[in-house]
Amino acid sequence: MKNRVEQSRREFLITTSMAAAGLGLVGTSVFAKSEIRVTIPQWNGFNLLDFFSPDPANPRPPTKEDYFLWMQDWGFDFVRIPMAYPAYVEFDRSRDITPDEVYNISEEKVEKVEELVALAHKYNMHVSLNLHRAPGYCINAGFAEPYNLWLDEEAQQAFNYHWQFWAKRYRNTSPDKISFDLVNEPAMREDMNDQHSPVSSIPGDVYRKVAKGATEAIRSVNPDHLVIAGGNDVGTTVVPELLDLGIAKSNRGYYPAQISHHRAPWVFEDIDALPEPKWPGTVGDRYFNREMLEEHYAPWIDLVNQGIGVHCGETGCFNRTPHKVFLAWFEDTLDILTSNGIGYAMWEFSGSFGVLNSNRKDVEYEEWYGHKLDRKLLDLLIRMQKRK
Repeated sequence: MKNRVEQSRREFLITTSMAAAGLGLVGTSVFAKSEIRVTIPQWNGFNLLDFFSPDPANPRPPTKEDYFLWMQDWGFDFVRIPMAYPAYVEFDRSRDITPDEVYNISEEKVEKVEELVALAHKYNMHVSLNLHRAPGYCINAGFAEPYNLWLDEEAQQAFNYHWQFWAKRYRNTSPDKISFDLVNEPAMREDMNDQHSPVSSIPGDVYRKVAKGATEAIRSVNPDHLVIAGGNDVGTTVVPELLDLGIAKSNRGYYPAQISHHRAPWVFEDIDALPEPKWPGTVGDRYFNREMLEEHYAPWIDLVNQGIGVHCGETGCFNRTPHKVFLAWFEDTLDILTSNGIGYAMWEFSGSFGVLNSNRKDVEYEEWYGHKLDRKLLDLLIRMQKRK
């Protein structure tokens, strides 16, 4: 029986193909109105991981309303909600999901997402919905996809379906309050079920096709919706093929990973063999300093200077990096981003990357309403906001 919130696949394919044809007939006017330029505010805030896991039996601790109050009091105005699409669909979890089940969106589960969005809006946060796991792709392993987003038309149709669904749910919400971040950390992956499977660049024309299809699906519902696309190579490199689509761009603030993800087991296989990080200083056979950061972010700053909005959708540091090293590196990273008009969202608010409850062994935490507050990190964030 068809789910209450599900538009049949046949209906969806008919309506989206008509919408795409219409865009072509008007000379892609949806994109022409802004051409290359699409500016966005310099939002600062956090990722909220309530719907990050594809397995409801393994949920992250829910975001509390107090968190939004504190974010607002501290001057933040942005939250990104990275979602695994299986978190809001119904399917037989005793086996791998099927292509048909990808469409079984659950009204009950969607309402949980909407409750979180509504709370964020209550405290004047801009909300960026992101498919961290999209039909056919995720940078993380741990869930078997039935196809490949970059290679399979069937996956792309499902991807467009999900984005048109979310655009419909928020068709009457101002783009000042919500945006749609298409897919987290795009890359080609040899084996999505292997955590350490090699990744490579997506061919630009392939990425363009996927991003354009989803953008058209969103804008067939409301041409004013704000769309954001992540950089190639796991969010790190600019994609020239997307620059005429009238969409904002998202990069990552994890460079270099030897600092941001020191001893993170999902990034490095032999964590015990890793050299101790320093900033600035030599780590292994490389010298790390601010100059290398400036070179890394230069292409993104060039986009901003061309009038193309860029936001750093994730940044921060895993709790195994020495705190002093983290803060020194992070101040340089944030200074480069914010002084060039690029906002950011820390991964996460509460947790191993967060300003609360990060469980670092070398931090003297402040007691904060039953939580452990990293006051030095918070002071740095507030200080950097004043430089905008």
